[in-house]
Amino acid sequence: MKILFLTSAPKNISPSQRFRFEQYIGLEDFRDITCTVKSFYSDSAWSVLHKNNYQFKKSVGILSGFLRRWLMILTVYKYDFVYIHREVTPIGPPIFEWIIAKIFKKKIIFDFDDSIWVKIASVANPKVASLKCSWKVANICKYSKTVSVGNDFLAEYARKYCNDVRIIPTVVNTDSYHNKLKNQEENNFTIGWTGTYTNLYNLQLIKNVIFELQKKYIFNFLIIANRDPMLEKVKYTYKKWELATEIEDLLQMHIGIMPLINSEVELGKCAFKAIQYMSLGIPPVVSPVGANKKVVIDGENGFWANDEKEWYDNLEKLITNHQLRTEMGTKARNRIISNYSVEANKEKFLKLFS
Repeated sequence: MKILFLTSAPKNISPSQRFRFEQYIGLEDFRDITCTVKSFYSDSAWSVLHKNNYQFKKSVGILSGFLRRWLMILTVYKYDFVYIHREVTPIGPPIFEWIIAKIFKKKIIFDFDDSIWVKIASVANPKVASLKCSWKVANICKYSKTVSVGNDFLAEYARKYCNDVRIIPTVVNTDSYHNKLKNQEENNFTIGWTGTYTNLYNLQLIKNVIFELQKKYIFNFLIIANRDPMLEKVKYTYKKWELATEIEDLLQMHIGIMPLINSEVELGKCAFKAIQYMSLGIPPVVSPVGANKKVVIDGENGFWANDEKEWYDNLEKLITNHQLRTEMGTKARNRIISNYSVEANKEKFLKLFS
């Protein structure tokens, strides 16, 4: 079997790609399958994509990406399946998806883990929003043999346009990567958050709570991201996200947080921050929005927080009780191994191509 994977980012860069499919195709189970990954952006173009300015380099990157896509079309006939992660091109209508499905009659597996049909303007590329054609998500669903999504909310949307919709959560490899357990008795107590610049705004929900807790307790507030959030009022440590130190950086945390506003965009999130924390035995405190409510069992392997009082109270419980953190962390890791690990979901992924 030959599978063509079409992505936006180069390999080993985008969290969505890494944890939706890249970690599966390296498994022994794929030994008899030829997997080819072709990204829209080059490494050079991706390196400036989410930065301000660099307009010429971004334009060249987009033009080069479209050239690569036309060259890709010439090779589509060789593949049994075409797996599209999110979209074939970041802007414009679904021309390539239509050609793959209607001209070459290829079986498309369409995968997404966010509410990508919602029109959102990027801070770094505000003028591009009107060119994204977010309406095309519905069309790609229609062209697809199967749609793979990360949670129930996304599945509800996809089922309007495709008869075969499967929920495969975004997962971690608890055997070879997220395979350590946090020692909750370690010093330098840390509450942490990890994510990308696109969802830094959610930290505004927790800012006042952290400020109040810092008046009473000594702890480090760690933010791991690809851009400094420039938070006012609170003291925090910013650590630029790096693949080489990802697990080591996460293990600095004693508690992991995932605040979310309640919106159509956030309902599409797949609770992945919580999954990462929990896989390492780090108890999470999360907003009970969307998939967070399914992954985190309130009071058992983490806490839900609906408002600032609940955020304060639940964080305080964990700050002052290392035994509770240890017990919750162990239960959290066990839940991830059973339900949100590569091992627990690899058969579901493999069955996409049957």
